[in-house]
Parts: sequence; structure tokens; C-alpha cells
Amino acid sequence: MPERKAFLLRIDPGLWTELEAWAADELRSVNGQIEYLLKQAAAKRKGMAPRSGGPQHKEPGDHKEAVGGSEIV
Repeated sequence: MPERKAFLLRIDPGLWTELEAWAADELRSVNGQIEYLLKQAAAKRKGMAPRSGGPQHKEPGDHKEAVGGSEIV
């Protein structure tokens, strides 16, 4: 495995608390959660589908489902 780059990150305490809770919900460390989120954002920016590596969450209100070529809302 390639060596990972270590760096210092200054972050708002409230955001840190949110990341801790989110990471715990998905059984990751905070570092792992931040790396996962950054990979997701980089893939989205490039227009690629993110690699699997955790649960995929739908956006709130995204209830469309394709059935027989039509959408159900």
C-alpha cells in the first residue's frame, strides 16, 4: 500500500463533534470518515461514481424510482 500523507487540520469544535458522531454511526474513525468524504467529493467533482466503501445515502426528498421507463414520485 502506498504511504499516506500526514497533515495538520484545524477544524471548528462543533464540526469535529458532528464528524465524530457521523463516523461512529458508520463504524469509522474520524480520520477514516474525513478521508471517505474527501474521496466522495473528489469523485463527484470528476463526475465519477464513488467507489464502494460505505453505505450510500440518498439525498433527503429523493424518492424517485424508475419503473418500466417512467418515474414514480
